[in-house]
Amino acid sequence: MDENLKKILPYALHYKKNIVWNIIFNVLYALFGTVGMVFIFPVLKVLFGNSEKVTQLPTYNGLGSIDTYLNDTLFYYVTHYSETYGANYALVLTVSLVIITFLLKNLSGYLGLQHLMKLKTGVLRDFRRKMYAKIVELPVAYYSEKRKGDVMARMLGDVNEVQNSFFLVLELIVKEPLTIIFSLIAMIKISWELTLFVFIFIPIAGFIISKIGKSLKSQSTRAQQENGHLISIVEETLSGLKVVKGYNAEGFFKRLFNQSIDRLYVLTNKIGKKNNLASPMSEFLGIVTIAVLLIYGGNLVLVEKTLDGALFLAYITLAYNILTPAKAISKATYQVKNGMAAAERVFEIIDTPNVIRDTEKSIEIKGFNDKISIQNVTFSYDGERNVLKNFNLEIPKGKMVALVGQSGSGKSTIANLLMRFYDVEKGEILIDQNNIKDLQLISLREQLGLVTQDSIMFNGSIADNVRIGKLNATDEEIVAALKIANAFEFVQNLPQGINTNIGDAGGKLSGGQKQRISIARAVLKNPPIMVLDEATSALDTESERLVQDALEKMMENRTSVVIAHRLSTIQKADMIVVMHRGEIAEQGTHDELLAKNGTYSKLVSLQSFEN
Repeated sequence: MDENLKKILPYALHYKKNIVWNIIFNVLYALFGTVGMVFIFPVLKVLFGNSEKVTQLPTYNGLGSIDTYLNDTLFYYVTHYSETYGANYALVLTVSLVIITFLLKNLSGYLGLQHLMKLKTGVLRDFRRKMYAKIVELPVAYYSEKRKGDVMARMLGDVNEVQNSFFLVLELIVKEPLTIIFSLIAMIKISWELTLFVFIFIPIAGFIISKIGKSLKSQSTRAQQENGHLISIVEETLSGLKVVKGYNAEGFFKRLFNQSIDRLYVLTNKIGKKNNLASPMSEFLGIVTIAVLLIYGGNLVLVEKTLDGALFLAYITLAYNILTPAKAISKATYQVKNGMAAAERVFEIIDTPNVIRDTEKSIEIKGFNDKISIQNVTFSYDGERNVLKNFNLEIPKGKMVALVGQSGSGKSTIANLLMRFYDVEKGEILIDQNNIKDLQLISLREQLGLVTQDSIMFNGSIADNVRIGKLNATDEEIVAALKIANAFEFVQNLPQGINTNIGDAGGKLSGGQKQRISIARAVLKNPPIMVLDEATSALDTESERLVQDALEKMMENRTSVVIAHRLSTIQKADMIVVMHRGEIAEQGTHDELLAKNGTYSKLVSLQSFEN
């Protein structure tokens, strides 16, 4: 069994009831379909006026002779109605039987599809839940290597492909094969010599069709990858639309998009060509077989007279009855190959091990009492170049520690490691003597508030965005947080106040406004430790003054780790740590460092000169 099929089974087994009912109705569909074809035989007999004369009801002698019993019972009633009311009544009886049987066949087919639909939509829902949970749980590092668009393509397109393709397996193993088997049984009963031809045809057709479909899975995988690339280009273009337009780069991005869509066009056509070939190929092979049957069977009827003409016509109808399921099986085989390729991509994400997660030994902490210790930490993002080298730092409770230095000196990496977006490779980070790797992630992040340089906003109201800090917060608490963040003044002038929608990524707000909303979110969370990652570097002077004031209010009586680009914002820090290439160049208060006349003093002079 294919590995991916094994992985899907547990999801499908949640809907056991639907699977069982689908199988039952598929069996009935196949049975009624064959019986309906067999019932054409008595209709033909009545039409040709040579129906068997049975004058008394037969006795039942067990399952072994059930076909003879049913045949004689039917012809008893045909004889009875013909003799009592005339041939027309016998015709109405036999035609009615055909109609009722086909009604039952189609009703069974409908009910079977209903249960299949519930199974498919249920598994699709469970898959998406599982996948979204995994996407949210996976560490930040995972997305620095993966394209977001590709992840979205797997979440939306590939999961759909799995739903549409894999559950054809139920049709493949029950409905269509049973239709073929029941038809073959009836055909053997009529003429085993003719049926030999059919047995020869099926393996040959299967071999030809499998040859055509051999390369389908690899082409499907390439098409799904290309689809992910396509969605990535669209997602990146929309995210960076100002840059695209500002640099007149529309032509470049159109070219990228067109190249991708052309590759997808070629791949999709190749896949479609093979998919489209499955049905006509199986039908043509079927018609060839029926042609041979007509020649050979016609000989038995006309020349050797060993086969009844009406029976032979019923036989041909049954032989044709095999064609539709054979076509469906060949087509479904192809689609299942597409599904396998899609499932591989879906499970690649679902099965990705989450390296940053709780273990059974993870402990919960209720608060922060003493200090943060960063001890002998060495870290690199790519496994080659160390961003931090044997780094040591102590941050006592209630103190404000600022990290300064040139870009690439490792300041933001400290914030990433404290928040445990990444894990340290060597050394350890302790909160109150507890290694943060031993803490429950939720309880660690409960102690930390984060305000970043790029204020992340979500499409929704201001209240929704602030409430992320505390999901059960009241409107009054949100307003209080906005006031501390110097944001309420502009919020109350908006058309719907805190319920005003701020657009995609907060596009309706200025940079300073977004940053103050971001600060209000952290204020509402009210954690004992604040991590500010260049929270004012992207702002104009007026916004910076308001944001800086908001930050100072927020940091009162709180432990703060401030990563700063603008040195004017950290002069009140209890300790300033100057970083250079992942190491501490010097540390002390603003006045102490100025007196040393070292790296910090030069940075201050440079910024004063720039201003």
